[in-house]
Amino acid sequence: MEFQVSGDSIPSEFITDEMARKLIGKPPASGAWRDGDPAGDRKFTTAFDLKLESGKKIDDVKIAYESWGELKPDGSNALLVLHALTGDSHAFGPATRAHPTAGWWNGVIGPGLAIDTNKFFVVAPNMLGGCQGSTGPTSLDKKGKEYGARFPYITIRDQVSAQVELSKQLGIKKWKAIIGGSMGGMQVLEWAIEYPDAMEKIAVLAAPAFSNADQIALNSVQLEAIKADPAFNEGDYYDAAAGKGPYRGLALARRMALLNYRSPEELNVRFERTWQSKVNPFGDGGRFAVESYLDFHGNKFTRRFDANSYLTLVEAMNSHDIARGRGSIKKAIQKIKAEFLLVGIDSDRLFPVASQELIAESAPKKLFGNKLFVIKSDYGHDGFLIEADKVGKLLKRLLSAKS
Repeated sequence: MEFQVSGDSIPSEFITDEMARKLIGKPPASGAWRDGDPAGDRKFTTAFDLKLESGKKIDDVKIAYESWGELKPDGSNALLVLHALTGDSHAFGPATRAHPTAGWWNGVIGPGLAIDTNKFFVVAPNMLGGCQGSTGPTSLDKKGKEYGARFPYITIRDQVSAQVELSKQLGIKKWKAIIGGSMGGMQVLEWAIEYPDAMEKIAVLAAPAFSNADQIALNSVQLEAIKADPAFNEGDYYDAAAGKGPYRGLALARRMALLNYRSPEELNVRFERTWQSKVNPFGDGGRFAVESYLDFHGNKFTRRFDANSYLTLVEAMNSHDIARGRGSIKKAIQKIKAEFLLVGIDSDRLFPVASQELIAESAPKKLFGNKLFVIKSDYGHDGFLIEADKVGKLLKRLLSAKS
């Protein structure tokens, strides 16, 4: 059912009374997974200390991850799949008590699919700073209190450093491929540039070489929406009762983000000027259907995410710039040795195709297919999640091609 599916991975749709009833009740102060909650399919690394780009250190870091398939004795079939901003380790599988939404790439990962779990050993971690098992703002410090707003500033490169430690603990010296979209695609780029011998192939979907001023501006208003919620309390809200946390600010940030993730064409065609109910929206208290859609998904999001974690991850996304400290985009890209699948979405207004074209101009000779692949989709940025058939065909070609 829709309530058990991430809003990112399905087309937009009208909100029914049945769907709305499933969200009746007060949202928790935080929708994060916490120690003591059902682990489900999550596994965890052994704790390790992580030095950050800033020079600071996070003690006792753990990365939550899920895996599917069997690793060959020589490790040659290992794939690393990296999620987007509000994703998590549950890339494949049903919704359960431990996993509030079904796998965000269920149409791409699985037996017989593009990322075939009968052939590959597939690993999907929850990124550092996330709120579904990996160390982040909801984690406890040495005094037994949530980090909250005290959690250190982290970058995309810091997140990759944590994933490198995960690789070491799994005994994987070289990945068959590292694959990611959006924020996950940013991490793939950093992996391939900083650790060029650590993988054979990469796939970067709907991700840019750097976060530009427009994208940072769009992110900044989301961050301010959360901080402006009085219940945010400067990031100290974990002891708040249900309905007393910063859910209003977090839901509003999510609504803003959805407008960047979807295309005008999809929203206009799907909802037009339809009313949500028989009550008209022209002064009689009614609402347009598109308003209810945004409200529903903002409200649902607060049940599975954390406000401090959202701030941490968005700020990490803002840090993204592969040229930083490397001279130029071209110099950074030319460090890549892996065969390189690059994919854009023609209706993406968050990271437009021009963002991928900039990468393609500097790409190494091993650019898969000798070009940037552009998927035609009405779904905007989320097309890399929703267009499972189109994305799957490209990934299958990459993974089956001889290096």
